[in-house]
Amino acid sequence: MSEPQQGAGVLEDDRDRTRHLFTIIVNGRRKQVHDHVLAFDEVVKLAFDDPPAGENMIITVTYSRAAEPKPAGTLVEGQTVKIKDGTVFNVTATDKS
Repeated sequence: MSEPQQGAGVLEDDRDRTRHLFTIIVNGRRKQVHDHVLAFDEVVKLAFDDPPAGENMIITVTYSRAAEPKPAGTLVEGQTVKIKDGTVFNVTATDKS
C-alpha cells in the first residue's frame, strides 16, 4: 500500500481519490485543511496550540469569506461552517472573571 502523497493543493491516497486542500486564515496565520466543513472545536485547535480552558474562559470564533449560505458570522460550540479557500477566522479567549 502506498503512502498518501501531497501535491500542489491536492492529497492523493492509495485509492486514487483526490481531496481539495483549503487554505484558510486563522488569527492572521495561514492554515491548510482538507475538510470543507469545520466545527467550532476544530477552529479553536487551529488557533491555539494549547487551547485555554477553565470555567471562566469564553472562546469566541468569528468568520468571514466562508461558503454560502452564510459567508460571515459567529460560531459557537457544537456548530459548523462550510469553508472555501480564503475563509478567515478570528478566535479570541476571554477570562470573564
